Amino acid sequence: MPMPKDNLTDIRTFIAVAREGSFTKAAAKYGVSQSAVSYSVRMLEERLGIRLLARTTRSVSPTEAGQRLIDRLAPMFDDIEGELTALTELREKPAGTVRINSVEHASGSILWPALRPVMAAYPDINIEIDNDYRLVDIVAARFGAGVRLGEQVAQDMIALRIGADYFQMTVASQDYLAAHGTPQSPHDLMEHNCVLMRLPTSGGLYPMTYAKDGEEITVRPKGRGIFNTVPMILAAVRDGIGLASLPDDVVRPLIAEGRLVQVLTDWTPKRPGYHLYYPSRKQPSPAFSIVLDALRKHLASAAPRSDVDGQRR
Repeated sequence: MPMPKDNLTDIRTFIAVAREGSFTKAAAKYGVSQSAVSYSVRMLEERLGIRLLARTTRSVSPTEAGQRLIDRLAPMFDDIEGELTALTELREKPAGTVRINSVEHASGSILWPALRPVMAAYPDINIEIDNDYRLVDIVAARFGAGVRLGEQVAQDMIALRIGADYFQMTVASQDYLAAHGTPQSPHDLMEHNCVLMRLPTSGGLYPMTYAKDGEEITVRPKGRGIFNTVPMILAAVRDGIGLASLPDDVVRPLIAEGRLVQVLTDWTPKRPGYHLYYPSRKQPSPAFSIVLDALRKHLASAAPRSDVDGQRR
C-alpha cells in the first residue's frame, strides 16, 4: 500500500524541525505558519503512536525514536531533493538556490562582489548567504558550501581559494591614543583598553596575535567593548573605546582619511586568505558550478594588495 501523501509531508516537516531545532525556523524555511508546522508534527506522532520530539521551553530535539526516523529517512529525502535539483541541467537556463555559510568580512569583500553579476545574468539562480562566526557543520545544516580562512577548513572538504592573504592591522582613534598613549609592543596591549570579538563556538574571546622576524606573540587583553561583528568593533574603535585588530581592507580607507591610526606596524601579521569549501559530490548542480566559476574569476581579476611596507604581493 502506498504511503499517504500526508505522511510524506509530515515526515519532511518533522525532519526540518529536528534539523533546525525550532518550530519557528522550520516554519520560516517552508514559508508556513508555526501552528501549521506544529500540527503536522503532532499528526505524524499520533499516526505513529510515539513521541518523536522532546520539547522544552527553550529547545526542541529528537527522541530516540525520532533520531532513528531521521537516520533512516532523512538521507532518502535529501537524495530526492538532490535528484530534483539535478534536473535543472535539462533546463535551458541554470536554476536553483545556492546556500553559503560565511562570515561577514568575506561576504562583503568577496562573495557579494563576485556573485552580484551572477544574479544579474541568471535570474533563476538564487543566492543565500548566512553570516555566522560559528564553525558550522555545513552538511548537517544543509549549506551548499562554507567560507572560512584557509587554516579553518576541514581536511575532508574540497577547498577553493577565493581571497588573497591579508594583513591584520591594529588600530585606534587619535583621541584614544592621545588620552592613553601608543603601545610599542604587543605586550603593552595588556595595559590598554581593547575592542574584542566573542567566539561563538567556544564562547571565549578571540586573542590578538602578532608576528615579527619569525617570532609570534599572542596576547589576551581586557576588552571594554566585546562584539561579534566587524562593523560593531570598527564603530567602537572609531568612537575611541580602545584598540582593535582588524583586516587591512576594512581599516586602510579610514587610516588614509586620518580617522584611525595604525600602531604596532612592525608586528602586523599576515592571515591566510578565505577559502570556499564544500563536500565532494559527483555532479555539482549547474548553479553551483556557475558560482564556483564566478569566484575563481573574481580572485583572478582582483588587484594585488600592498603589504605594510608598500610592497606588492
